[in-house]
Amino acid sequence: MINKSYQSNITRKQIFLLSIPVFFSNLATPLVGIIDTGLMGNLGEVKYLAATSIATSIITMIIWSFGFLRMGTVGIVAQLFGKSDYREIIKTLLRNFLIALLIATIIILLKPFIINLPKIYFSTSTETQELINIYLSVRILSIPAELTLYILVGFYLGIQKTKISSLLIITSCLLNIVLSSFFVLSLDLKIFGVALGTLIANYLTLIIFLVYTYNFIIKKFQVIPKFEKLIVPAKLLKLFNINFNIFIRTLFLTFSFLWVTYLGSKLGEDFLAANAILMQFIILASFFLDAYAFSTEGVVGFAVGRKNIKSFLTAVKNSIQISFYTALIISLLYLIFSKQIINIITDIEILRFISYKYIIWIVIIPPVASFCYQFDGVFIGATQTKEIRNAMMISVVSFIITSIYLTEYFGNHGLWLSLLLFMIFRSLTLNYFFNKILKKF
Repeated sequence: MINKSYQSNITRKQIFLLSIPVFFSNLATPLVGIIDTGLMGNLGEVKYLAATSIATSIITMIIWSFGFLRMGTVGIVAQLFGKSDYREIIKTLLRNFLIALLIATIIILLKPFIINLPKIYFSTSTETQELINIYLSVRILSIPAELTLYILVGFYLGIQKTKISSLLIITSCLLNIVLSSFFVLSLDLKIFGVALGTLIANYLTLIIFLVYTYNFIIKKFQVIPKFEKLIVPAKLLKLFNINFNIFIRTLFLTFSFLWVTYLGSKLGEDFLAANAILMQFIILASFFLDAYAFSTEGVVGFAVGRKNIKSFLTAVKNSIQISFYTALIISLLYLIFSKQIINIITDIEILRFISYKYIIWIVIIPPVASFCYQFDGVFIGATQTKEIRNAMMISVVSFIITSIYLTEYFGNHGLWLSLLLFMIFRSLTLNYFFNKILKKF
């Protein structure tokens, strides 16, 4: 496989074109959440939406906590790609496969403990709790597939095959939407149907793309993947350090969103459900803006591997600018169309009324958050994981402290204000650590 160098002058147009396939794949991911929320929000009872909100928050925290399987793969593969070391790329891929299977096995064994978590931390009715148990019981079984798909996405992003990584995600999401809609609307399986649709979609996608990836590696890299000489202490230690730092960082990040759900539940199930609807807008914006971050990860990793500081700095500047401009467009669209979208998601009048009152926050947050999203991509591509770990820990602790105070005195507005401040904390701390990356050149 012939490896081409990136130009030093990486323009905003180049970053945009590289990000186009990622836009569509990232758009598909929150679309699944919106469809699931809509399916539950139109069943006529708040309990279904409340249960889905809590259950998906827990499962998301678990799965996103192991996001290092994607992020760590991108940074390492991109740098090895810059060095044209294809055999080590394959070994990195296989090592992460083994790690993913080990993690998934442990999570499944902890299933009884995980299902019991909502009873401890969330104040819900017995009926809502039963619905949460149903969802978690099914979704936990999909974790082996979801973690392995993380690695495959990271691999393709790392070698700048964004079209393939996007096709993988889109395939999973479309299967998810079709199956969940069929199980809920046609078979009336309700919350069980939503979880089952996700389970089947993930395993079908995994089978398809494992076969595709095996053939891709043989054809493009001319290397046959083998589980040999994977246990190299120095390589494993480096992989562990990178992955562990990202794991801690992601664990804190996912906890912060679970914390939002927790504080919302303290305000009442109506606020919990309304916030679940509004969070779909935030998630949609974050996945859309992350397209630039994902593309930048590969470019940054390649530049670090080539020791090209001019290419690195140009990519950072232009990616941050285009991410911010795009966020402004998203906010404008939310300002115009948010009420119509909320009306589609739920037909429950009280939830519509509450959601309308807090629309201002989903308009303000995307441009502010665009900076921290893009900084994440830069640090991950440079495998500067210790710094993103420390920045996230500082930001989350600050967020928890401010959210407790603001929610107590300003209610749900205080909760949303604290989420805005959290995005600012993340940007400021990552900017503080930025010079650490320059020492790699």
